[in-house]
Amino acid sequence: MHTTFQGYRRENGRVGVRNHVIVLPVDDLSNAAAEAVANNIKGAMAIPHPYGRLQFGADLDLHFRTLIGTGANPNVAAVVVIGIEDQWTQKVVDGIAATGKPVAGFGIELHGDHDTIMRASKAAREFVQWASERQRETCPITDLWVSTKCGESDTTSGCGANPTVGNAFDKLYDAGCTLVFGETSEITGGEKLLESRCRTPEVWKQFMFMFDRYQDMINRHKTSDLSDSQPTKGNIAGGLTTIEEKALGNIQKIGKRCVIDGVLDKAEAPAGPGLWFMDSSSAAAEMVTLCAASGYVVHFFPTGQGNVIGNPILPVIKICANPRTVRTMSEHVDVDTSGLLQRQITMDQAGDKLLDMMFRTANGRLTAAEALGHREFVLTRLYESA
Repeated sequence: MHTTFQGYRRENGRVGVRNHVIVLPVDDLSNAAAEAVANNIKGAMAIPHPYGRLQFGADLDLHFRTLIGTGANPNVAAVVVIGIEDQWTQKVVDGIAATGKPVAGFGIELHGDHDTIMRASKAAREFVQWASERQRETCPITDLWVSTKCGESDTTSGCGANPTVGNAFDKLYDAGCTLVFGETSEITGGEKLLESRCRTPEVWKQFMFMFDRYQDMINRHKTSDLSDSQPTKGNIAGGLTTIEEKALGNIQKIGKRCVIDGVLDKAEAPAGPGLWFMDSSSAAAEMVTLCAASGYVVHFFPTGQGNVIGNPILPVIKICANPRTVRTMSEHVDVDTSGLLQRQITMDQAGDKLLDMMFRTANGRLTAAEALGHREFVLTRLYESA
């Protein structure tokens, strides 16, 4: 395995593998202006979303944490923030500015779209030209933050694609990288297996707090089980008939040697290297968005039935061990490990194959999702608006 990669070192010392300039709306009312700026300035990318009005409490905190984390991600070189109100716009600007990267904010009230788009376009143009001169430099592998989440799982996921990620995670963990997994609902039935994987009893206690909080939410909504959504209809078609089977497959992604060093709330950044568990939805775009907001710069996404997920700023590397999916959805697959189930390659070789693609991606190769234009950005909501 390589010990270095070519990345962009940011003002706060973090290293990214992409060099995006983004136009980030604070709320749904600002999407049109953000997209107009991106249309004016080639090289700037708008990230529209449907939320940001009349949220409160923990839901509002998560909204700001996700937006600020997205702008602060080291795959982002500079940010233009647009919001309907000056105060909330400035809150996002200040949070991103703490990283030291260039950021400018524009409120629409008392200005209107035309004036806002004009001023924001000027800032975006300056940022794009500035970012275009940033150069990659050689960085140690310890600067690489890698996240994982699976989707459209089937029997080949638990037997092939997910263990491939686990093999790669073991090697990255040994190298001192910062890793994360999650999908709280898809631990259901396998949660006790993680007790022995937690570094300390306190970490296990924190994990169970997050897990029980999720179970309490299910109980509050009078749902006795997850049968309406877990497993999904696609999972069942692929041979997974219980949530416990999905949980066992999910746990395969953390390998055999990794130890859970800490627990994160949604979109929370880890305090140091190691493997972290993040409380998160099992919805593909939601969790990948949370991983990006937590600061991760490369994502492993094993799939069985086939998933098309991408993200605006976080390159998503798809791994598949199902030969039918590799054949029918080849344009979405970055790493073909179908040879595992046909006994043509070993698990160690599959893990190395994934790591090779990771380094190629970190060094600049576009993932399938990036090449196809998949930019799914889905914020996690906790409850209804006021």
